[in-house]
Amino acid sequence: MPLNITKYAGKIHGVEFRQCKTFPDSRGSFTEVFRSEWPQGVHYGDRIQLNLSRSVKGSMRGLHFHRRQSDWWIPVAGTLQIALADLRIGSPTFLKTQLITLNSSDSICILIPPGVAHGFLVLDDVSLIYAVNRYYDGSDEQGVAWNDPDLNIAWEEPDPVRSDRDRSNPTVKDLRREGLLPEYL
Repeated sequence: MPLNITKYAGKIHGVEFRQCKTFPDSRGSFTEVFRSEWPQGVHYGDRIQLNLSRSVKGSMRGLHFHRRQSDWWIPVAGTLQIALADLRIGSPTFLKTQLITLNSSDSICILIPPGVAHGFLVLDDVSLIYAVNRYYDGSDEQGVAWNDPDLNIAWEEPDPVRSDRDRSNPTVKDLRREGLLPEYL
């Protein structure tokens, strides 16, 4: 049964949720997960990179954000708790957060625009495919603390497994003081 995505829409300006069309038959199913025209206002052009992230239960990735890159997330296995935080100075939803739990069987894809921090907690082993509109070189990725009190995200796991880099991400106050928060475009 398709998930009602309207309950997610509009929480953070520019974040889009799309219910993917799934066509089941006796062999299984086929699901359409990406068309370059779906993310409104995002030009994917000829610089699309597809990535596969596999993560084990209890681990966390993020929170990360980009100044120029959009992400299109496609959960293909498992259940994850996703957090989004608008870090774009001047955005109508600046510092607003959104926390949702998705299972891959929900067939929901998410567009995350530049300046919106994103991360996920793995509730059971997860495979996530994501498309980005810039080739990865590391220069456009920044982070913010997953447990920043100014974001007040109510994660299900109080002490997730994180990378060294994610354990040392700065707070929103640190990013603001250093002039590292992105501008809303």
